[in-house]
Amino acid sequence: MRKVTVLFVSLALFILAVVPAFGQDEMPGTIADIVVASATGETPEFTTLLTAVQAADPAVLEALANPEVSLTVFAPTDAAFATLFEALGEEAVAGILADPELLTSILLFHVAENAITSDMVVETLGMTGGMASLQSLNGQYIDVAQDEEGVITINGAGLVAVDVMASNGVIHVIDAVILPEDRDLPTLVTDFATAETPEFSTLLTAVGAAGLVEVLADEEAFFTVFAPTDAAFAALPAETLAAALADVDLLTAVLTYHVVAGKVGTAELGALLAMFGEEITDAPEWFVGFTEDGGIEIATVNGASIIVYISVTEEGMLSAMVNEANIVMTDVDATNGLVHVIDAVILPPMGE
Repeated sequence: MRKVTVLFVSLALFILAVVPAFGQDEMPGTIADIVVASATGETPEFTTLLTAVQAADPAVLEALANPEVSLTVFAPTDAAFATLFEALGEEAVAGILADPELLTSILLFHVAENAITSDMVVETLGMTGGMASLQSLNGQYIDVAQDEEGVITINGAGLVAVDVMASNGVIHVIDAVILPEDRDLPTLVTDFATAETPEFSTLLTAVGAAGLVEVLADEEAFFTVFAPTDAAFAALPAETLAAALADVDLLTAVLTYHVVAGKVGTAELGALLAMFGEEITDAPEWFVGFTEDGGIEIATVNGASIIVYISVTEEGMLSAMVNEANIVMTDVDATNGLVHVIDAVILPPMGE
């Protein structure tokens, strides 16, 4: 298990020293107030962030200024925006700034519901082995990771400061602009399968053999895929895998058993678990019900159900499974879906 270091303690102490530069005072205003104060102060920061917010859908600024909500904002510095602009080029930047819908999507990817402080992040990472995800207002998930030295990143961005408290939430300052995923499901799987350290190469082959690429590329649909790793496929008897690849109907039945129509993210699963034992009147279409032992039964595209279990081990670690497979990575976004990585191929009931 990865250990938490003094990183957040150090950053918390650091923020106490620099809060005037980021607009903090004894009676903090809203997140919008802090951003404006910082952008217009003697040592300006967040000037580009403010410009972007003003160019986006007015609802973004309204949300940041709303005293009735509670939000967490991962706020890129001016230097972070400058680095992004240099990488993208002047023409691409102008295109983003001229596209309120795209700009709004990017900004909302930096915002999550509820005030999530650094100590809450550390506690969560301690239960998840150093990896967690947080649903943004964009709808996609922000990856929060902690390495073996205890350094925490937000979708790969480093933390400059944490816990800048506002009356309607908290700001964590980051050193890079984080961007939402722009690849569809087949492209995402293909990129993983052809990377330097390839993963999902067998899955990609199977999806192609079953003729499911076009289905999973449908931008009008949304799918959740429980994706077996190459090692998961390799664990199958060679003759079983060969037989499946040679039998399109069988292969399609197995693959579609790994696919759910709709969004089954950790946020959705958590919301359902919070209602365990209660009457649920507004459940997602894929939700079949709870099992007696607290599993969540989910309908797949195959027609048969899978069971997702979420539990806490004796060591205080979160554990997630689908049927007999461990979920080893959650909430990998695509433009038209979500991927959870699993360590075994799950097989549907046959002959039913």
